[in-house]
Amino acid sequence: MSGTLVVDDGALAELSTTFSGDLIRPGDASFDEARRVHNGLVDKRPGLIARCRGTADVVDAIRFATQRGIPISVRGGGHNVAGRSVIDDGVVIDLGPMKGLVVDPSSRTAHAQGGVTWREFNRETAVHGLATTGGFVSTTGIAGLTLGGGFGWLMGKHGLAADNLVSAEVVTARGEVITTSEAEHPDLFWALRGGGGNFGVVTGFEYRLHPLAQVVGGLVAHPFDAAGDVLRFFRDLTQDLPDELGTFAGLVHAPDGSGAKLAAIVVCHAGDPAQAEIDLKTLTDFGSPLISQIGPMPYPVINTMFDDAYPRGALNYWKSSFLRGLDDGVIDRSIEGFASCPSPMTAIAFEDFHGAVTRVPVDATAVPHREPGYDLLITSVWTDPATTDDNIAWTRSTFGTLEGSFAGRRYVNYLDDDDPSDEAFGSDRRRLAQVKRTYDPDDEFRSTHRIAPA
Repeated sequence: MSGTLVVDDGALAELSTTFSGDLIRPGDASFDEARRVHNGLVDKRPGLIARCRGTADVVDAIRFATQRGIPISVRGGGHNVAGRSVIDDGVVIDLGPMKGLVVDPSSRTAHAQGGVTWREFNRETAVHGLATTGGFVSTTGIAGLTLGGGFGWLMGKHGLAADNLVSAEVVTARGEVITTSEAEHPDLFWALRGGGGNFGVVTGFEYRLHPLAQVVGGLVAHPFDAAGDVLRFFRDLTQDLPDELGTFAGLVHAPDGSGAKLAAIVVCHAGDPAQAEIDLKTLTDFGSPLISQIGPMPYPVINTMFDDAYPRGALNYWKSSFLRGLDDGVIDRSIEGFASCPSPMTAIAFEDFHGAVTRVPVDATAVPHREPGYDLLITSVWTDPATTDDNIAWTRSTFGTLEGSFAGRRYVNYLDDDDPSDEAFGSDRRRLAQVKRTYDPDDEFRSTHRIAPA
């Protein structure tokens, strides 16, 4: 039963003598707001929320919990759909207040603390005309996205967010603060890039940046009765794309609230604008779109394009898997399923995987997904709790009709709370378990998609 953990007043008073952030317990005025995460379907009641202002606070919170045998969870941006960043009857180590961010334009690197979001990160790097691969939704935290791999618009040109990680500051389960990189604790550095939050609390991230100020991007949307033609066109389009062009196709609802269903292709070209016009001409000339909004924009802007589609507090239930291919059967079954979708906020997306992200050696990081192809993502989003059962049932049913086309690989950041993690970590799991044994032998960081120590 949740809400039964009572933190001893004396122990909390002792912690308070050094802790510089906020310690929030059930009954405090700010407790209900502090325990919420982005997904409104998640409703957990921690025994203590430790809102940290710096690494020293994280050390204190870890030692406080581990010395008393209290379960731990770690929250960065709180955006993960599974809600694993909060925990019933445990201590939430909340990095949200840790917003430190320094950009070094001479070395083209950025140092960011674990509470930074991609909106905040992109804003600061853009001042210097620099960027790195970040999330598709700007309210996502840098921490969780990077530790899970980090899909984003620039992965065709620059790889995943994890591929651009230079070093990380980590607080281990013993409360030790270490720096990890290719040269220092390389085993842990390998595991952090794709293995999620299983190994410690990452309080600081150093990223490699790339020159980028403007992109050419936007979307083209067609009537739903043309969805088959649109998705087949998308399949053909993605057979030979330049690295600079990131794209995905989706079955979506009109943004005007009418509930009208559409078939859309979304693009972000991070190369020369004149070349972008050439590379995108086939798309802009195709069919008779209802909406065609593609043009130059600052890179941070394209990362806000879908923010309104995923508002904080909305109810979310997702399913995802890499596909063996985008064949006619997948297209037809997706369209048939989407026709009966119960929520006007839900989408089915096909993310194209090509370019630099597929050229990173599969053993270079703990991200095993390096094959060209497509990732299927069903994002069910709704606001009325009375329709929860219908939305979850539809998502499971639609996902189930496509199961025969799955490649047996899943992206860990898209796993929902009831998804097994085996297909996310794949053959890396044994090596990850060895790293887990070294840095967290007592499995203190187990609230995430868990890797047990070997």
